[in-house]
Amino acid sequence: FVATPCTGPFMAAALGAALVLPTAAALAIFAGLGLGLALPFLALGFIPALRRMMPKPGAWMVTFQRWLAVPMALTVAALVWLLWRQVGGGLIVPASALIFGTVTLIELGQVQKGKKQFGKIMVWGALTSVLISSAAVLYLGRVATPTTPELTSASNGSKFSEASLSNLRAKGQPVFLYFTADWCLTCKVNEKAAIERDEVIEAFKRAGIITIVGDWTNGDSAISRFLESQGRSGVPLYLFYPKGGGEPQQLPQVLTVDTLTALTR
Repeated sequence: FVATPCTGPFMAAALGAALVLPTAAALAIFAGLGLGLALPFLALGFIPALRRMMPKPGAWMVTFQRWLAVPMALTVAALVWLLWRQVGGGLIVPASALIFGTVTLIELGQVQKGKKQFGKIMVWGALTSVLISSAAVLYLGRVATPTTPELTSASNGSKFSEASLSNLRAKGQPVFLYFTADWCLTCKVNEKAAIERDEVIEAFKRAGIITIVGDWTNGDSAISRFLESQGRSGVPLYLFYPKGGGEPQQLPQVLTVDTLTALTR
């Protein structure tokens, strides 16, 4: 809840301030973030009443542990998708090795040692890993395509460059500029919930608003410099340059359809 790979809606202001504050004040901000993360554990350690409220250990923990494997597996799937987005195909071998190794270790921990049993585990794990990883790669190949230099996937916006932005601003063209990354959950939610909605796209077309997208998935020195110039240390960042020039308006970290369509009025 406090920190994600991107700055997220709750850390953006804090990290933006840390970039421009003196060293001592910046370190105090990070100390505050660390204290916030540690606070629940400190409370349990020093307040006996809270410890008494904790559920008693028992067999339920085994079931709970297995359910916790579900979000971990989803995390692995998300990271494999991100790797595919960054390097393209060829994930069948590493994905198979990962799943095969995991399944084998789990099974070895639950059965007695024996050559016959171990052989069955190896065959079952190998077949399962090949089937799952093959299906995953085929599915990912159908639902996503890697980002191209000419066109980003979000809302068909043109690729960011300071030259193109300056050119549009010189013409007095209204511009919606945003920076995103495939590993930024906040960015992806905003894109699906607001930026890529049909009503927003149509409203931008009617108002003549040009969309420019900066993809920071693999890092980009030009984008990094621009983010720093805006007092930001990461994505997402949403800026609207009004028609006829003027200072950009920095939009909130959590976007809605109404927030974006209001720019066209």
